[in-house]
Amino acid sequence: MDPAALTLKLLLVGDSAVGKSSLLLRFTGGAFEPRLKPTIGIDFKVKKMVVDGHAVQLAIWDTAGQERFRTLTPSYYRGAQGVVLVYDVTRKDTFAGLESWLNELDTYTAKSNTVKMLVGNKTDKPDREVERKEGLQFARKHSLLFIETSAKTRDGVQCAFEELVAKILETPDLCDKNAAKQGVQLMKSSVQQDKSLCGAFCSLS
Repeated sequence: MDPAALTLKLLLVGDSAVGKSSLLLRFTGGAFEPRLKPTIGIDFKVKKMVVDGHAVQLAIWDTAGQERFRTLTPSYYRGAQGVVLVYDVTRKDTFAGLESWLNELDTYTAKSNTVKMLVGNKTDKPDREVERKEGLQFARKHSLLFIETSAKTRDGVQCAFEELVAKILETPDLCDKNAAKQGVQLMKSSVQQDKSLCGAFCSLS
């Protein structure tokens, strides 16, 4: 990996047990653990990618969703270029809680152009309580990227992170000065070149 690789800070936020840790584990390690213990405080993983020939290193922070850990979260918003808001499509209450997470983001993110993506997880389960159109409407209302995923089957997981990174790289102010000098540009993401991989993705720009 190029030592001059652009490092991006991403956050995973959302209520407890929506599958944030499972998404992170699936994306960074390709594994799925059906009985993951709840995250205590903050977890952290690094994933390296190459986007259109440019090396990108993702520092991904997985935040605890339980209320008692919410006071730990604000300090980790600082410097984040991308935020993934996760809800469980089988639990309406986790969808209803998104407004409070967005309020926190508005309060604690220093950059107004931080890229936000809404992810409806656990689509492999049959007992859905939140329809895709509801997630899409919420995303449109708040100008969020939107996709549905399943950490268990890996549907949409790679696509979600690749599209988030693509959008960040299309926002010059979010890239550090060194990257800007190197002329990091993303004219067309690799995922967009293969629509079959990412049919559920909805860009709202």
